[in-house]
Amino acid sequence: MNCIYIDPPYNTGNEGWVYNDAVNDPKIRKWIGQVVGKEGEDLSRHDKWLCMMYPRLKLLHRLLADDGVILISIDDNEEQSLRSLMNEIFGQRNFLTNFIWRKVDSPNDNKVAVTPDHEYIVGYAKNIAKVKLRQMSAPDIVNAYGSLDGSGRRYRDRLLKKNGKNSLRRDRPTMYFPLQAPDGSEVFPTHENGEEACWAMGKDSIERNKAANTLIWKKRIRNEREVWEPYTREFAPEVPTRPYPTIWSDLPTMRQAKAFLRDVFNTADLFDTPKPVELLVRLLEMTGQSNAIVLDSFAGSGTTAHAVLKLNALDGGNRRFILCEMMDYAETITAERIRRVINGYGEGDKAVEGTGGSFDFYSVGVPLFKDDKNLNEEVGTEAIRGYVAYTENISKEQQLGAENPINPYALGLKYTALCIFYYEKDRVTTLDIDFLGQLKIKNISNRPDQFVIYADKCALDKEFLYKHGITFKRIPRDITRF
Repeated sequence: MNCIYIDPPYNTGNEGWVYNDAVNDPKIRKWIGQVVGKEGEDLSRHDKWLCMMYPRLKLLHRLLADDGVILISIDDNEEQSLRSLMNEIFGQRNFLTNFIWRKVDSPNDNKVAVTPDHEYIVGYAKNIAKVKLRQMSAPDIVNAYGSLDGSGRRYRDRLLKKNGKNSLRRDRPTMYFPLQAPDGSEVFPTHENGEEACWAMGKDSIERNKAANTLIWKKRIRNEREVWEPYTREFAPEVPTRPYPTIWSDLPTMRQAKAFLRDVFNTADLFDTPKPVELLVRLLEMTGQSNAIVLDSFAGSGTTAHAVLKLNALDGGNRRFILCEMMDYAETITAERIRRVINGYGEGDKAVEGTGGSFDFYSVGVPLFKDDKNLNEEVGTEAIRGYVAYTENISKEQQLGAENPINPYALGLKYTALCIFYYEKDRVTTLDIDFLGQLKIKNISNRPDQFVIYADKCALDKEFLYKHGITFKRIPRDITRF
């Protein structure tokens, strides 16, 4: 994943979220099915939140690309706890920043001493050395370039002499040297009061400006004398940009996000704290490539997918999204919103054109492993074979179906290793000489020198396995669990 955005429960005590993870620890199992309460009412509420978030963040860390970024919405209730988790999992060195989004635009009359007007978006990189954030469009920057050259390019001239802090010769003695003016005289950096100053750039940079014809000499009056003064000419950027600020008060608020959902579904408020799509668009513009894969594992109303579709429609990108939602509104709200955004919604003057695009909706099936850690054979043999092939890093192209020239149990070839899944639902399988004799290795153009064989039991000794390059893996104990 190139970009991950999540909006998890803030643990305010007002959300009604229920701890419902698959855990075995008896101290934690007693939380299952219980609504997490408010501060002072539920003394373990922070423990529950941490236990819920930690394994999810660990998994998201594994899914994130090396040059990827994860962004997490949160408020003051758990911001400190989240930072501690992220520092442990992602590393403090990979912290990007805390963006501050102003979420309200109307006075709070709830008779409180301090109004919570903002939320955070906590940003971390998988590897900060590989991340390059984009800058935001800033067309107003061009206004600072108030002159035009002969070709119509906007420019500004800046004094080569340094002003302000550390601008004296003694501050930077190597930046005090003469330059030759157009009349052949030597010009040293000097302040208006006669103090020896320093240039704002070194000799190499000045030479580059000379070569580019951007070292400009002008005559001016100083202390009733005409003197030469050097400037550097800077041209306005063709695509003016500037770094994103960390405080965002220019985006729609939660009130407008609620109004948008009302328009889409023509109903009352569906969510208490939805995010505006413009917030997610900005995050994706800043962090993602035009072909990024974006993951949101707390999908909610589907704002992340909406932002991907909207941004693709705006810039012609090919971003894709993966959303996960475990609540029962995943089909009726999350997926339905995406359908309406794609196809358009509203009628008459309020009709909104669709963004185009498409998506698939899936429901998670039965788990591959049962509580007793045995295989759940209800999923079917093909599903089990596909899962084991995935755990062995055998690509779709490398996988073999049951109808193959080697053996019905062959899974596929990876590099010089043949992987075999000797599994039967109704009987115990044994890796022995008879089974090895059934393998038609001669039908493989490049004979493998290593074998990975799954079976229920093994009747061969370690010396034989080692001699013939065989790695035995017991079913189901040695099947990797994710």
